Amino acid sequence: MTRIVLASSNPGKLKEFNALLADSGLHVEPQSAFNVDDADETGLTFVENALLKARHAARISGLPALADDSGLCVEHLRGAPGLYSARYSGAHGDNAANNARLLRELDGVPTEQRGAFFICVLVLLQHADDPAPLIAEGRWHGRVLTEERGEHGFGYDPLFLPDDETVSAAELAPGLKNRISHRGRALALLRSQLSELHV
Repeated sequence: MTRIVLASSNPGKLKEFNALLADSGLHVEPQSAFNVDDADETGLTFVENALLKARHAARISGLPALADDSGLCVEHLRGAPGLYSARYSGAHGDNAANNARLLRELDGVPTEQRGAFFICVLVLLQHADDPAPLIAEGRWHGRVLTEERGEHGFGYDPLFLPDDETVSAAELAPGLKNRISHRGRALALLRSQLSELHV
């Protein structure tokens, strides 16, 4: 079992990654276990921020690092909340406030203009100075609901209705969500590249 550090302290992400990687030979541990603080996310894209986070966690922990940068991009809001999804309301990780702001921003916007997608970019580094990181991207398309539905998941899941589904992301069974979500899709791509990685 290879230990890798997850460049996040988000318990929801840690749970999802360990479930998705359960049979991969990789064991994901949170950066907090290595006294790694959050990296400064100064990039202008999800890829840049994921690289910054992975290099920061790998440098301090001395372990291979997995980072994801993910968010919700709403077409009517020109891609917002986007890079600022976790701190859309101002405070980092305040899901209730973030969801409330998104509902306010879309108040009165008709269903056909509420298109959105979740995006997840994963970066896996063998070490902090790895010049050839593995990078995978997944997108999950749908639309923003007018009210929260469901108890599973985290973040914007209660407000997101995936294409071809009749229930919100927060109403999906966790196992199904893990397979079809943006993170699940990105991780499937990353796993297909793992044979190239020697950690």
